[in-house]
Amino acid sequence: MGVSRPLELRFLQSASDARQLPESRCEVALVGRSNVGKSSLLNAVANRKGLARTSKAPGATRLLNVFEWVDEPGCWLVDLPGYGFAKAPKAERQHWQQMMDGYLIDRPALTEVLFLVDGLVGPTPLDVQTIQWLTHHHVTLRPVATKADKVKPSRRQARRTELAQGLGIDDSAILWTSAAKGQGIPELRAELAATLRLNS
Repeated sequence: MGVSRPLELRFLQSASDARQLPESRCEVALVGRSNVGKSSLLNAVANRKGLARTSKAPGATRLLNVFEWVDEPGCWLVDLPGYGFAKAPKAERQHWQQMMDGYLIDRPALTEVLFLVDGLVGPTPLDVQTIQWLTHHHVTLRPVATKADKVKPSRRQARRTELAQGLGIDDSAILWTSAAKGQGIPELRAELAATLRLNS
């Protein structure tokens, strides 16, 4: 498989609880705050604009949305609801959090979490809290900065340093991406293919 070939993904199902999902071979989850661009990144990885639902209003993803890699049946990308700014009743937001916690801690096939941070504005306190929570629960993380094209060229190196320091990780550990411009997308596709195949 060429490193820049889009991953052929198909929507498999949505679920309000991880216990509703069938068994899989391997799963990579996308985690990040509302409007970080998870759905846009999924669409870019697959090179399909309408695969995952995108919205200008934060909080479009409200369920666990499963996308299966056609080349490797049983290998999934799972889009989780964003945290932080979704316009929804408090009880619904609490349900989302419980759903995500249950999935991230108890899902046996979960191999890795793509931890998405807005490259222009992050990390927010919620981003820091979330990465600390994931680290505490020994979840394997792949930090990914989104919206790299929004950062002015004169600010890029400083922004990289600020983002890494804010998350408490090394700058080299973060993959910078732009779903709009394609930056970092070939590398992300190659990483995802290798992770899903290796762990399936």
